[in-house]
Amino acid sequence: MKEYSTDFLRQLYTTMLRIRLCEESCVEPILEGEVQCPVHLYSGQEAVATGVCAALSKDDYVFGTHRSHGHYLAKGGGMNELVAEIYGKESGCSKGRGGSMHIIEPEKGMMGAAPIVAGTIPLALGAGLAAKIRKDNRVSVAFFGDGATGEGVLYESLNFASLKKLPILFVCENNFYSTHMPIRECRVDVDIFEIGKPFGIQSVKVDGNDVLAVYEAAENAVKLCRDGEGPTFMECITYRLRGHVGPDDNIQGTHTDIRPEEEIEEWRKKDPIISFESLLLKNNVLGEKDIEEIRREAEKEVEEAHLFAENSPYPKETDLAKYVFKEANT
Repeated sequence: MKEYSTDFLRQLYTTMLRIRLCEESCVEPILEGEVQCPVHLYSGQEAVATGVCAALSKDDYVFGTHRSHGHYLAKGGGMNELVAEIYGKESGCSKGRGGSMHIIEPEKGMMGAAPIVAGTIPLALGAGLAAKIRKDNRVSVAFFGDGATGEGVLYESLNFASLKKLPILFVCENNFYSTHMPIRECRVDVDIFEIGKPFGIQSVKVDGNDVLAVYEAAENAVKLCRDGEGPTFMECITYRLRGHVGPDDNIQGTHTDIRPEEEIEEWRKKDPIISFESLLLKNNVLGEKDIEEIRREAEKEVEEAHLFAENSPYPKETDLAKYVFKEANT
């Protein structure tokens, strides 16, 4: 393991654990009907958001997808505001109008998430173009899943980004399934990172369950962007431990999904949080008491976020059109 400060490694672990505990805390409210909007849980993919965002500055841009709670939290978004938005409350980050799939925190560089497949990739492209024109040294990141590789706008964006040498990082979180369709039935060539090469874009494949591998690849990519040598394409190999939407594990034979149970169990052995925790303990970076303290603090934060959400009001029906149009100054 390379030399990193204890504080940095602790922060990586804390961020991943906060994301996981937040995601898993939503399972019961979803099953009990307290949460009405569709929720795509990020459990299992925490190392990608954590590693990439650790290489960014507060002012850098991040654009997400339907599965973006992890991106939001890793970029510095508030736990209270995220959970409240999942509940559809006025105190949520999108004022209760967006729900789980439409989250935003511009002050922290989280410029928004949307469920349209590949829909935010051109937005990230535009942000990268704006950053280059303004010469403000910002980097733009487009997170997307393997399903987005079937959308033409991705290839158009890759071409334009390469042509203009934009400071943008394309991050594909390859969890091997596009909704319920395995990647082998979607693509002839399953090596997604190769698609950046014809456009002259530096393209890398990394273990998306290894937070340090993700961070190091992202750190290198961000440096290239700041040096005017961007963009970069990163394929992060990972796996969602929950179903496509909601807490349903979608195991073969019990659902329309076709994931075999043994496949899920094999990936549970590669859990990014458990693996990183073992590494930290093995190298005496953190002790058992440190791990317990971090978990206790994260559990308390998540619990308080749910209380905050439960005690927050829903938007008023009379305010249905509020925030839809810009209000003129009077």
